Amino acid sequence: MRENNTNNLEFNSELNNEKGNKKYNKKAYKPRKENNNGEKVVNTKKIIKNDKDENKVVKSRKGNGSILDLPTFKKSNLKIIALGGLDEIGKNITIFEYEDEIVLVDCGLEFPDDDMLGVDIVIPDVTYLVRNKNKIKGLFVTHGHEDHIGAIPYILKQVTMPIYTTRLTAKLIEHKLEEHRLLRTTELNIVEQGQTINVGKISVEFIRSSHSIPDACMLAIHTPAGVVVHTGDFKVDYTPIDGQIIDFARLAELGTNGVLALLSDSTNSERKGYTLSEKSIGPVFDSLFEGCKKRIVVATFASNVHRVQQIVNSAVKFGRKIAVSGRSMINMINSARELNYIDAPDNLFIDIDNIKNYTDEQLVIMTTGSQGETMSALTRMAHGEHRKVNLTGNDLVIISATPIPGNEKSVSRVINQLMKIGCEVVYSSLADVHVSGHACQEEQKLILSLVKPKYFLPVHGEFRQLMAHRETAIEMGIDKNNVFITSNGRVLEVNENEAKFTTSVPSGKVMVDGLGVGDVGSVVLRDRQHLSQDGLIVIVMSMDGQTGEFVSGPDVISRGFVYVRESENLMEDVKSFIKEEIDSMVERHIRDWSTIKSTLKDDVRDFIFNKTKRNPMILPIIMEV
Repeated sequence: MRENNTNNLEFNSELNNEKGNKKYNKKAYKPRKENNNGEKVVNTKKIIKNDKDENKVVKSRKGNGSILDLPTFKKSNLKIIALGGLDEIGKNITIFEYEDEIVLVDCGLEFPDDDMLGVDIVIPDVTYLVRNKNKIKGLFVTHGHEDHIGAIPYILKQVTMPIYTTRLTAKLIEHKLEEHRLLRTTELNIVEQGQTINVGKISVEFIRSSHSIPDACMLAIHTPAGVVVHTGDFKVDYTPIDGQIIDFARLAELGTNGVLALLSDSTNSERKGYTLSEKSIGPVFDSLFEGCKKRIVVATFASNVHRVQQIVNSAVKFGRKIAVSGRSMINMINSARELNYIDAPDNLFIDIDNIKNYTDEQLVIMTTGSQGETMSALTRMAHGEHRKVNLTGNDLVIISATPIPGNEKSVSRVINQLMKIGCEVVYSSLADVHVSGHACQEEQKLILSLVKPKYFLPVHGEFRQLMAHRETAIEMGIDKNNVFITSNGRVLEVNENEAKFTTSVPSGKVMVDGLGVGDVGSVVLRDRQHLSQDGLIVIVMSMDGQTGEFVSGPDVISRGFVYVRESENLMEDVKSFIKEEIDSMVERHIRDWSTIKSTLKDDVRDFIFNKTKRNPMILPIIMEV
């Protein structure tokens, strides 16, 4: 995909508008307001439409932190159902169902596997939600990463529901809704950290968390059956860029009062120790920028706003301007600047078209493509296909990310290509230019010790990661019979006395290819795989509709099988074989089209395999004249 000049111009104007023209201050976050008693004052803003139910939003804290004015109900089992995010990376979505009420946590996408040819993204199967759409009270979103918000527009086309989340996450969702023309018809509510939303028998409390994107939250789901804590993605960072540390006091308070179940991020559950603080990256950037005479290109995740802030800090410190390439990076920085989550001096950001007006040592180019994506800005730069940026031996390229599982080869190819054109490349194997946004074992232990759940469900990870998290929980004293390794679609019913698996609901992968949602399945993927491996042979013939005799053909068309000009003898042999088969069927008075097609397909496939040891797809076409 080529870059759009309009996007770049829009980016430049937005970043340097009145909201952006402020004195540079490393503290990019505004302090929270407090009342005379020192309590936080929190408000909910409905940015799409107002909700007339005044009882829907309640404060979660007063004095000792108890939940106020929540109604009491006769206790039933709470159902916990993951429709995605288990034994996979991505597609996170979890159902919490109590009697006739359902709340959802997150609704993300997954990137396709290598064998999903032509598939753009993968989203969860929400058949169960469609069947129970009248029960759904709301979607509660923990943070703004694609694996937690990317499927929202696709699901809203099947099921309507209000959405509740924090400011930056809401802004990112708003962009998606606008792109899919759903903004006017969707209720999108901004919630402050520390606030509780009451939707009936279920209330959901937003708890301040720490991750690689601002405004991340854990959720405490209050039900008559008990309290369930969902960590979302988290790490324990005592020196976060935004100064927002996990609300340990609230987690401890919940743990003291009693938590029925904990669902916790398992991404780094195999790693011992602690995840490094995001702030540890700052000095590394400074050391790379200091004294560097080359132009600096930094590739990172567009959503890692804290990383972007540190790149901004180093650019300011060493007198460099920043140009941005990649639509997702441009959109993210625009949104973060608008909400005051990135702090930068006046006119720091320049349009990518204007980089020619600056020397190499005056520039930083911030770009997408840290995962080696085929059409990303960095990949196009590496192959000389970028319209605005031409990389040379006078460029230092910093890849500030580690490959997501499955992307290792793609990232390696890009690094090799960058080196072939003479760039100096720094990546995680050579310098500490990346830290994870997910908790390692000691951090997971801390959350377990604070929350003290009766039941524990490792989530957000592949099976081996879920199992490692299970062992950590048992080590922390949780009864092994109360630790549940579940799978997508499996229903776990819990109450204060027992937890058990009962049944399963539809779950799986829905593939999105262009504008088509769900019209690509296993059969289509198998055909695409077949075509990609051995190609296609099309056999075209004409048949007299009255006599049943073949009047022309066969014509044989090959695509992706052999180069016809160099394999004329083989193609002539194929034609001769087809003619013999047709003559044989005529002699046997076989005139049924489906029989003729099936016979030709099988016999020609066997003939070609014996000749070439290849197995192309055979497609017979018979036209009636």
